[in-house]
This record gives sequence, C-alpha cells and structure tokens, in this order.
Amino acid sequence: MVAYENELSRLVEQLNRSKAPVRTGEGASLDQLLTLAVQRNASDILLVAGSAVALRIRGALTPSAEKPLAPEEIHSLLRPLLSTEQSEELDRNKSLDFCFVRGSIGRFRANFHYQRGTLAASIRVLPAQIPSLDSLHLPASLAVLAERRQGLVLLTGPTGCGKTSTLAALIDLINARRRDHIITIEDPIEYQHANRSSIVEQIQVGHDTPSFAHAVRAVLRQDPDVILVGEMRDSETMAAALTAAETGHLVLSSLHTNDTSQTMSRILDILPPGRQSPIAGQSQMRQQLSLALLAVISQQLVPAADKINRYPAVEIMMATSAIRNLIRTGQDHQIRSHISTGRAEGMMTMEQSLVELVRSGRIHRDTAIDHCYHAAELRQYLDEPVR
Repeated sequence: MVAYENELSRLVEQLNRSKAPVRTGEGASLDQLLTLAVQRNASDILLVAGSAVALRIRGALTPSAEKPLAPEEIHSLLRPLLSTEQSEELDRNKSLDFCFVRGSIGRFRANFHYQRGTLAASIRVLPAQIPSLDSLHLPASLAVLAERRQGLVLLTGPTGCGKTSTLAALIDLINARRRDHIITIEDPIEYQHANRSSIVEQIQVGHDTPSFAHAVRAVLRQDPDVILVGEMRDSETMAAALTAAETGHLVLSSLHTNDTSQTMSRILDILPPGRQSPIAGQSQMRQQLSLALLAVISQQLVPAADKINRYPAVEIMMATSAIRNLIRTGQDHQIRSHISTGRAEGMMTMEQSLVELVRSGRIHRDTAIDHCYHAAELRQYLDEPVR
C-alpha cells in the first residue's frame, strides 16, 4: 500500500507540474494514471478540483497524499478527450457519459460533469474480457435464464454492485449457446460482444438512437430474439420492454432497487396509469407484470474476509405460478416468504446468500450483518446447525 501511495503521489506531482493540454495519444500523465488504475485493479478514478486524485479499489476510495488538483489542470487533462460534438453536449447539458479507448491500456467509461462551477470526472475501468457467471462468483442457477425464450429478467441493486457485468455474462452465455439475434441498447456501451453463435447488435443511446424508449419500440421491427435494455429510466421504456417481453422476446434490464419488494413498487410507480380508475389501472398493470416477469435478481458486493476481494450477495426471485398469482393479486408482502422456501426453484433471499458466504469462509459474520436487510432473520440462520 505504501508503494502504491508513493506511485500515485508521483503521478499526481507530474499532473500538478503539467501546464500544456494533454493530447490524445500524447498524454503521458493521463495514460500513466489510467495504467496505474488498471494495474491496481481499481474500478474508478475520481478527478475533482480541490481534491487529490483518488482511485476506488475494492470499493474503497484511496486518495493520494499530494496537493489537490486545480480546475485548470483537470480541464487540460480531460477536455482533449472530447470530440467537438461531445464538447458541445457537455457545455449544453453540463454532464456527459461516454466510453473511450487509450491504446493498449484499455477501455474506459467516463462521466464528465460540473461541480462548484468546475469540471470534474469519474472514470470507470472497463474489463477487457466479458465475465462469466462463474468468474463473478454468481449462483449457477442463474444460467437457466439464458435458456428462456420469452419474458422479462431484471437485475437490481445500487450503483457499482455489478449489474452491468451480470447482464453481460448472461448475454455472453446466450451468445455462445444459441443461434439468436441479440440487440443491446446501452448508454454508453460498456462490454463489446463479438458474434459467436448469435448475431449481436449494440445500439448506443445518444449516438445510434435518441432514447431508450425510442430504441425499444424500434427494435421490435428488427427481428430480435433477445433484447438488453441497459436501464429502465422512464415509463415509456418500461411499457415498451413489457410489451416486448409479452410478445415473444427475452428482455433483460436493470433497476436501482434493493430487493424484490422495492422492485415491484418501483415498476408499478413507473408504469403509466390506465385510462380506467386508478384501482382498475393498477390491476391491469399487475396482470401484465405477472405474465411478463421471469426473474428479479438483486445483488450487492460485499467485502471479503481477506480484505482484498469482494463477493456478490444475491436475492433471486423466479416467477413461479405461485409468485405470479401474488403479483397479480397485490400480495407483494408474501413474495419474500415464497423466495425463502423456493431453493428447489433456484431462489434465495439476500440473508440466505449472505449465510452461504459466511459458511464458505468468504466473508465474516459481522460483514454479513452489516449488509443484510433482516438482521434477526440472518442471525437465526447463522446460529442454525449446518445440515
């Protein structure tokens, strides 16, 4: 760690001394910082005026010990990465999401934005290889979703919990096993999928299409078998995705919710009300959702016992006939009970997942308690004898 801090400090000192704008292909200081992030397995780089350069490693921010970056230094580092169109969009919207490649270093996803009137950035390191479910330490039971031909699969969880990686792993599994037409709609495109057994098209919002909702409606006329919608951001996108799932397509997407109960509530809040009374309208939406939904996977990344790695804890809900009936009749409060007793169908609660991680020695008991949603239930599971 000391060697890392010294190396980061040296790079920051170079950045602080640099007065000339960094040109694409010539920016040794920026490239060295990106290289260090890759070498240290950092997930993100934060560049904020008034703060030292920081890398997020294993979920924790590690700032350098050097003096904070000045606004003009950040400007000279970041602005040359942008095309004229991107610069105009950043000036117009004060925020910009995009991906870029730096030679042999790798691909990166960046968000440029303004804070306190100065330019700032969060740069995410994108893995060179598409991960597998096994490499992500996810339950093997999720692989069954890659065999389904119709319905909606939702990945949920907070920002940075690995939703995009899990979706990419499922798409890669379909790509390897099936002869399908896969279309992804993303903002921006993070994992680049080469054609394997399937044909894969990747549509970038803002570049290839004006919006998620427009793309989902248009993609139904492009003969897809599988559709990935990077994120459900509005009612139009949700409604179009549900229609696609109902009409013979496998649809995968993500939401920023913590568990199945929150997911049900969020979907019903997002979906546009019907023309009938509010009660009749919600009944119709529940009927549609109960028919279209295949699974909800909620995940979070939990610090490992070795203090080096992180492991995913997951709640998995598979839409069995019983759960579809609960959704249709508005008995969402009973869904969790069915998840906890549905191990034969590949289901588990977040607490059951955390218990498995503790018993396998991957995480500590206290860590599990810190990351659970039902502490009393978790303690009960932990104190039960192993069968």
